Amino acid sequence: MTATETPTETAMRSRSGRVRPARTLRLGDRLSLRVRPRGLAVCTALTAAITAVFAVLLMVGEYEIPLDKVVLALAGGGERLDLFFVRDVRLPRAWTAVLVGASLGVAGAVFQSLSRNPLGSPDIIGFTGGAATGAVAVILLFGGTMLQVSLGAVAGGVGTAALVYLLAMKRGVQGYRLILVGIGISAMLLSVRDYLLTRADLTEAKTAQIWMIGSLNARGWTEVIAVLVCMAVLLPVIFALAPRLRLMEMGDQTAGALGVPVQATQAAALIAASALTGAAIAVAGPISFIALAAPQLARRLLRSTGTTFFGAALMGALLLIVADLVAQRALAPAQLPVGAVTAVIGGSYLVWLLYREWRTGRA
Repeated sequence: MTATETPTETAMRSRSGRVRPARTLRLGDRLSLRVRPRGLAVCTALTAAITAVFAVLLMVGEYEIPLDKVVLALAGGGERLDLFFVRDVRLPRAWTAVLVGASLGVAGAVFQSLSRNPLGSPDIIGFTGGAATGAVAVILLFGGTMLQVSLGAVAGGVGTAALVYLLAMKRGVQGYRLILVGIGISAMLLSVRDYLLTRADLTEAKTAQIWMIGSLNARGWTEVIAVLVCMAVLLPVIFALAPRLRLMEMGDQTAGALGVPVQATQAAALIAASALTGAAIAVAGPISFIALAAPQLARRLLRSTGTTFFGAALMGALLLIVADLVAQRALAPAQLPVGAVTAVIGGSYLVWLLYREWRTGRA
């Protein structure tokens, strides 16, 4: 958790430069947590911001509903129209945004931890492209159902992860090698998707093209349950690997000397993060830049020296739910695909990140 000390951290610094020791909370005889006051405050603030935007999403739209009636509808009371819009239309869409954003944030944190590079996100190194290619192939070649498209996306993401890992592996996986191989695989997958679109029926090609933009329109409880089940299976695996990943950020040799099975940890983390990416993409389409920006923004807010998985999840959820609010209201009554909004925001962030890397001599 980001609210706790990582194995390589013993304190945090305030703005004045003074060191604040972590606090230890004991949960029984065998479990204790080292809590960072700043981490706890930041995570609380992110949760409050997500809750506030969530409430706004339930209120606004062509049919606006006051907050008191929203609360009444959530409790099962109120007018029938309020119940329909709040519980059947807006609530599942908002939950989809939160869960997909959290999934992408955690997946991005895993990839950036493995590559030890802020550019190491599934958007940049091909895993998003692999999941999207798998889903598009199912749509265009088999006319698949929602379940089949979801399975195609997960299979595409995991298959791409395995391919990139095998091609990048040479006495372990190095960060820049992983990124460069991933970029090459991503370009190849893009050509495959373009070929499939040129050979497809016009109606099917249009359906696939709309899906590839990334959207939360018409998402219901089926999508919420699907991504929630995937998170329930994959997040415990990723959080269990988190201590090893933080040690590996000090270098593979150092982690190996401390008893970390480096290659096994890399493979398990890649598969879990790729499957999580595929599940998110299967539900909402290839929404870009959330996985890139969320871990870095969380890390800066927390002033952490290591990867912050819980903070990345909260930041990813906040970014996507805010992007969905902008997508719904920026050109109201017309709605934008949320993927278009995240692309604009994320593209600006990527330009800033590349400039910062260049200024510091790392790019």
